[in-house]
Amino acid sequence: MLAQQPIKTKSGTVRITDTSVFLSSKTIAAALVEVEPGGLREMDWHPNNNEWQYYLEGQARMGVFAASGQARTFDYQAGDVGYVPFATGLYIENTGSTVLRFLEVFKSSYYADVSLNQWLALTPPELVKAQLELDPKTRRPSTRRSFRLCRDEPRTLRLKELRKPSAI
Repeated sequence: MLAQQPIKTKSGTVRITDTSVFLSSKTIAAALVEVEPGGLREMDWHPNNNEWQYYLEGQARMGVFAASGQARTFDYQAGDVGYVPFATGLYIENTGSTVLRFLEVFKSSYYADVSLNQWLALTPPELVKAQLELDPKTRRPSTRRSFRLCRDEPRTLRLKELRKPSAI
């Protein structure tokens, strides 16, 4: 994974390994994520399988949220293992003073995620405004998917650039 060219933002990187880059990987997909101190892995969920995490370096706080307002927060450090059930939303924050490095692992031939920003951009604007009780003047999210691995600089991808169904 380290030999791959990472997807970069100002505050972090991600390297994805699945059948698109490693053809033998028929039953496992993974991402090596690095988040700078104070950075945040954008809220997302994975539509294809449960997520297992192995924390390599640093300290993190993960928030997991499910249906019916159920939510939990967990703190992690190097050597810990995290688990997120299929299609459950999450975010991961670097709470330490060094780079946070962790692996996301899935029992799948491909890596897939849906970010909160992507979901909002692809949902009919009337539905988003009604559910979130937004002012009618509120601007609709872009039809581009703005991926934010960390707090700083978002990386914007056009929908046709997304692979299976998203690049991150």
